[in-house]
Order: sequence, then structure tokens, then C-alpha cells
Amino acid sequence: MAERVARRSDEADVPADCAAAAAGGKFSWDPDVVSAMVDTTPQDTTCKDFSEHSMNVVELSGQFGIENLHVVERPRPTPGPGEVAIGVRAVSLNYRDLLMVRGQYNPRQPLPLIPASDGVGVVVAVGEGVTRVAMGERVCPLFAEGWLSGAPPPGVTRQTRGGPLDGMLAEVVVVPAHSVVVPPGHLTDAEAACLPCAMLTAWSALVTLGGIKAGDVVLIQGTGGVALSALALAKLHGAQVIMTSSSDEKLERVAALGADHGINYRTEPRWGDVARGLTGKRGVDLVVEVGGADTLAQSLRAVRPGGTIGLIGVLSGGLSQVRLESILMRQVRVQGVFVGNRDGFEAMNRAISAGGLRPVVDTTFELGATRAALEHMASGQHFGKVVVRL
Repeated sequence: MAERVARRSDEADVPADCAAAAAGGKFSWDPDVVSAMVDTTPQDTTCKDFSEHSMNVVELSGQFGIENLHVVERPRPTPGPGEVAIGVRAVSLNYRDLLMVRGQYNPRQPLPLIPASDGVGVVVAVGEGVTRVAMGERVCPLFAEGWLSGAPPPGVTRQTRGGPLDGMLAEVVVVPAHSVVVPPGHLTDAEAACLPCAMLTAWSALVTLGGIKAGDVVLIQGTGGVALSALALAKLHGAQVIMTSSSDEKLERVAALGADHGINYRTEPRWGDVARGLTGKRGVDLVVEVGGADTLAQSLRAVRPGGTIGLIGVLSGGLSQVRLESILMRQVRVQGVFVGNRDGFEAMNRAISAGGLRPVVDTTFELGATRAALEHMASGQHFGKVVVRL
């Protein structure tokens, strides 16, 4: 476990440099908010000491590989004009984070890097001119910090958190105020940390780009964070859901969460035909495609003429040989899905609040156990999201 310092709430002195900056009108730092950053769970009643000038981060340095992740100290950042400082409470891990750490997502990624794209925290300092959020509000930073609405802007891949930008595995992060969203109040920190990538990707695939409606049939691959998010959102919209997994036990668990049908792709390698059969051979309206190269052909067999394949992942590889006639002559739309924008995030949060949805959290680790958290995710034994608590 990363070292934490226990302290009383009346000891929350404002750092000298922060007080000076606040006096000069650069930003404000609220000691009441700082002292409120306390984990009150029975397991840990200590709090992070925000009165010091350094912070703990998980840093990937030297070369790629989980073994090269270390908890180190860095100077605590302070917000400039239009920025906010967030005291991070929880970070959820995505497969992208694992690929980034291994050097498989972007082998040219400069190091050192603070990994992880998803997280939630509390605003502990605000820069000059910030009006979008207030001190003490709980917020989630966007995955792509400059993407507020519409289609992805040029250069969006250079603005993504957890690579190339530093990510969320830090006690404090500073981000533009326009790139944060307030999560639904009924969610725990661990649940709220799952929203910026996993849940928003599912929302974009189903709603923003997929146009899902009541009565549609959706085929969802796997039982990871995006898949379970898609299941919850699809059922919220009145869709029927078919899910695939290599584990009968996991298929039983998704059935308990509302899945209408489950297919074990180990025992049914032509699962696309099985899925189509479950629709009376009409085909499914939408496929949430996470596998990529090895699964796209079966997705094409499952989808109906005029249906949509939402391509959100390439877990089995990014190069695929498929017969283009099966797309062309059946008017199938293969839709790329790259997480989503701020407008979509806020619309999704309204739906989550109205439906009382909660992301499925598998296991929670401490900051100092980030290696173990990534190894657990790499094992494929998880059901839902793997979370790191700060």
C-alpha cells in the first residue's frame, strides 16, 4: 500500500505556495475541502496530506512492462487559469491501460508516464476564471480533454489521458475545467471511476452512434467493463441482449444482470450463427464488437441486413481479413467508436441517474498494488471493473 499520513481535520494548513498564489488571484485553495479528503471506510480511516508539496504517483519509467511500474514522489501540480486541481479518489483500469504499460498500444510513447485513463476525485483547487465547477465538487475528467461535442476533433488522440498525456494514477491531477463532468450522486467513488471510458464507450456505441431503441436485439461480446456497461444500458433502453463468453459461470452471472441469452464461444465457435438463430434468423440489430480481428467475421454472420457493428476494441488484433461483400451487399454499417465527448458523457449521466444504474466493480486495490491490479485484469478472471483506490 502506498504510504498515507493520518491527520486531524484542524491541521489542514494551506501550502505556502498555494496561499501566495491565491492571494495573488491566480487560484484558490480551500483548506476545508482539503481536510475533507478522508476515506471513511472501516478498512482505512487515514487521509491524504494535501498540505505538503509532493504527492505519490504510479510511474512507468525506464522501459515498458508491468514490472517497471513504481510508486514515486512528484511535485504536486497547481492549477493555472481555467484549470482545476482534483484530489483523486479512485481509478478504474481499462485494457488500453494494460496495453499502454506493455508498450503494445503505442510503442513510441515517451516515458516516464503516469498510466490510467479513468478516474474520479474532488476539486481541491481552482484556477483564475473557473466557473464550471466549484471547490469540493466530485468530478470525472474526460478521456479526451478537448473533445466537448460532435465528431472527434483533429488531433484528438494527442489529448487522451493515460497516454500520451499523464493519467489518473496520481494523488492530484490538474486538468482544464471544461474537461470535467460531475458524476451521478448515487454512485460510489469506485463506481463513478468507471464512467469516463468504459461506460461512455458503451453509451456511444449503443445510443449516440447506434441509435438503439426498445425491442432491438443487441449482441455484446465478453463480460468486461464495457460489455457489462453495455448490458445495463441496453436493458435500460428496452433492448434484448445476447452475450458471449468463454465461461459458463460468467454467462450465469450476466443472466442474473438481465441478459436474455448467453453463448459460450468456446463450445460454439460459430457463435454468430447461433446468435442469428436466436432472432429467428433475422439477425441482431447491433453488435458491440470488442474482439477485432478474430471476431469480426462472426459478428458479420450475426448482424441483420442494414444492422450496425460498433467496433470498440481490438483485443484479438487490429488486422482482419473479411469478405467485403458481406458488408456491401447487406448494407451493414461498421461504426468505429472512440469513447465519446462531453455532451455524450452528460447525457449518459442523466440516464444513469434516472435508471439508478451502477457499474459492476470486480475488485479494488490500493495504489501500491497497481501492478497486482493490472495482472489481475490481464488474467481475464475479473467480472466487471478493476479499481485502484487512492
